[in-house]
Parts: sequence; C-alpha cells; structure tokens
Amino acid sequence: MPDALELLKTRNSSRAQDLGPPAPTDAELSAMLTIAARVPDHGLMKPWRFIVLSKETRAPLVEKLAANFRAGNPAAPEQDVEKQKLRFGGSPVIVVVVSRTAPNPKVPEIEQLLSAGAACMNLLHAANALGFGANWLTGWAAFDQSSKELFGLKASEQIVGFIHIGTPTADAFNRPRPDLSEIVSKI
Repeated sequence: MPDALELLKTRNSSRAQDLGPPAPTDAELSAMLTIAARVPDHGLMKPWRFIVLSKETRAPLVEKLAANFRAGNPAAPEQDVEKQKLRFGGSPVIVVVVSRTAPNPKVPEIEQLLSAGAACMNLLHAANALGFGANWLTGWAAFDQSSKELFGLKASEQIVGFIHIGTPTADAFNRPRPDLSEIVSKI
C-alpha cells in the first residue's frame, strides 16, 4: 500500500474506457465503500448511498440507459447511442453515488451534497490505494429524470457520480495541475 501523502500527491484518474478486469473482489469493494462512507457527516445524516453495478449483471440496465439516451436525443446518430453503451458497459464495476438531502435546521443541504462529493473522492482514493484505477463521471445520465427512475431514486435524491473502477489497461492521464500562486490568496 502506498504512503498516504504520496498517494494524495500523485492521484490520477484512469479513463473509464481504460479500466478492465480484474475487478475488485467483494472484500476489496467493501473496504472501498467503507472508506467512501468515512467522510464528514454533520448531524450523522448519511446524506449519500451507493448502488453497485457489476459488469456481469448490468447488461439490461445498459440497454435501458441507451434507450433513455435515444429517447432524450432522437436526432443523435447511432454511434452516440453505442458510445453510451460502452460508457456504462465497459468498466468492471461502477458505483453510483447518490446524494440524499433532507431538510435539517442545523445541516444545510449544501453540506449534505458536499458530503456526498467527499464520498466520491474517498472512493477514488480507496480504489487507487488498493491498486485499482478509478474515474468519477457524471454526464447526462446523472441529471436525467429517466435515470433517476431507472435507479429508483426518490425526489430528494440525485446522482452525484458514476465511479468506474477496474484495473488500468493504460497509463492514467496526468493532466497539468494548477499553480498554487494562481489559486491561493492570503488575508
């Protein structure tokens, strides 16, 4: 296991299409989800939940997502529909992270939403720490009403990430990182 600071300093996202088998074992995935849930949670509200989509069982779901994409984009060429099938069908595991906010006088909804985002980030870190590649995606399916229905989300829930996890088949893209002098100010 890499040193924690080194892991944080060198973290990269693998492209979802560059994630192949083997998938994490059930024990590894459970460890990742345990770490994902270990985030700031003011009021102990657990304002997130996880839906695990294994490659072996998600083919019918991928077809429904493609049909939803087609319904929402009737002029889209067939290659765009096929691209959506690859997007949701390729990675060994996809974890759908769902934010579930609730009115609370002490915990504003933005805090609850940010906690769900922190769960996504912890899941990426956990996957990388265990030697897997991961990628946090959203896109149309995260915001589409038909997807909310497909995943059984309530009105107070929204998808904040599709976390693709698998074994990298190519080097992760190392994008340029911001110069701290451009993003940090002191008062």
